Amino acid sequence: MAAHNDHKPSDYRHRDRVPVKRALISVSDKTGLLELASGLYASGVAIVSTGSTAKTIAESGIPVTEVSQVTGFPESLDGRVKTLHPKVHGGLLADLRLAAHEEQLAELGIEAFELVVVNLYPFVQTVASGAKGDAVVEQIDIGGPAMVRASAKNHANVAIVVDPSRYGEVIAAVVDGGTTLSQRRNLAAAAFAHTASYDKAVADWFAGELDAEWRREAGQSTENQTKNPGFPSHLVVEGDLVNVLRYGENSHQAAALYRSVGESAVAGIAQARLLNGKEMSYNNYVDADAALRAAFDHAEAAVAIVKHANPCGIAVADADAADPIASAHAKAHVCDPVSAFGGVVAANRPVTRAMAEQVNGIFTEVIVAPSYELAALEILTQKKNLRVLELPANFSRESLEARQISGGLLLQEPDSFANLAVANWTLVSGAKADPQTYADLEFAWRACRAVKSNGILLAKEGASVGIGMGQVNRVDSCRLAVDRATVRAKGSVAASDAFFPFKDGVEILIEAGVRAIVQPGGSMRDQEVIDAAKEAGITMYFTNERHFYH
Repeated sequence: MAAHNDHKPSDYRHRDRVPVKRALISVSDKTGLLELASGLYASGVAIVSTGSTAKTIAESGIPVTEVSQVTGFPESLDGRVKTLHPKVHGGLLADLRLAAHEEQLAELGIEAFELVVVNLYPFVQTVASGAKGDAVVEQIDIGGPAMVRASAKNHANVAIVVDPSRYGEVIAAVVDGGTTLSQRRNLAAAAFAHTASYDKAVADWFAGELDAEWRREAGQSTENQTKNPGFPSHLVVEGDLVNVLRYGENSHQAAALYRSVGESAVAGIAQARLLNGKEMSYNNYVDADAALRAAFDHAEAAVAIVKHANPCGIAVADADAADPIASAHAKAHVCDPVSAFGGVVAANRPVTRAMAEQVNGIFTEVIVAPSYELAALEILTQKKNLRVLELPANFSRESLEARQISGGLLLQEPDSFANLAVANWTLVSGAKADPQTYADLEFAWRACRAVKSNGILLAKEGASVGIGMGQVNRVDSCRLAVDRATVRAKGSVAASDAFFPFKDGVEILIEAGVRAIVQPGGSMRDQEVIDAAKEAGITMYFTNERHFYH
């Protein structure tokens, strides 16, 4: 229904600082409530409140008026109806920039509110506790969001607070003579984000319930539900602006960094702390995230060096290394030191002094790690342009990955290694691998996941020695990997992120001296590829799983 508003711009009176005379408080989370109420009372603010909030305030000795005294109507239906009344919402929505609204309030006997403090029923916490059905439904707040949205809409006149951490700011404003328009607008934006997040949580729960019901009707097991999670029927992507970046991928493109927020948000590269160096660029963030993906794929101490979102070196530490993370870095760098110049380094362990000394001798754009030894920081911070990033303590990856396309988003589960264990592989050529070859094949198969398709990775002793990535055919990727490995290709093992459609790629690897190959298999010409491997007498395994990375 269209809003009815015949007012001309000249009818509106400007209001910047609005003194707070009357406040409405209704909170589920009582954190800081008494400090807030005490501060408001000390400034002469009349407090109106509901239910348990009013009781808590009254028990502390602070005067409070119950909402039922304002509306002349008792709270009813187990508290479902408290604030849904004209004497409440009239006081929230009256635009006192208009003389006509002021006159109507007087005629109707309604008093305006200048401050509203509301937080909502603990719906998310109730779901997280394992509650089901009606117990969850009862925690869907109705009156709270209505008050929040009404007050936020009318931010020209009303300050709406949904976060206890902002109570101190509000009390200071009250003492200072009232809230400013800029402050009220900022609070309104936070309030709308709060209700959007709340509604998303409710929508996601309903979608999950419907998905579970559909699966039950379809006869799917709980195990299948875990393996194939339902996707929400509605998707809301939430983020808070962290920083406007200097530019995007190129200098003519504007760019900004947003931090994920909401109940499903995880802490990742966007939450990393910059300990040294210039501000991160758009490309720095892209490369740092790709490097983390590569390094954290490994359980052992590992380092990945990335350039233009592709690895130019990945390695795990030698088993007997005195300093594992330094060992991993040295091995990763040797893979392609030319490409590593100006690269991004990620470590999955704290950076030690020894690793820092190695990095210090190489031009590096960014280094990112869970933490740093003090001695390592002393070395790294000597370079004013080296960006040193520390990951948040609760660093993790998203349970679902999103990619924007024109007109929408693609959503998928992250790639994993369900068939990584060699016990699930099929030997199709040559002798069974010895323990060292097994270890190198496992490393190569895990590391090639970080290589853009078509991807070929050659490895030896827990380190990449040649990488061919992002080519439009697998033959070129094989040539590139071999060319970069040079003499190190001899005696190495190779991993291919997808099957070889013809034997030509395998023949390039064989000619270079590769001793074993791991690949998914599944080509119409698998037998042709297997025969080429058998003729050369090399070991080949099929994993029956591919690792495309676009």
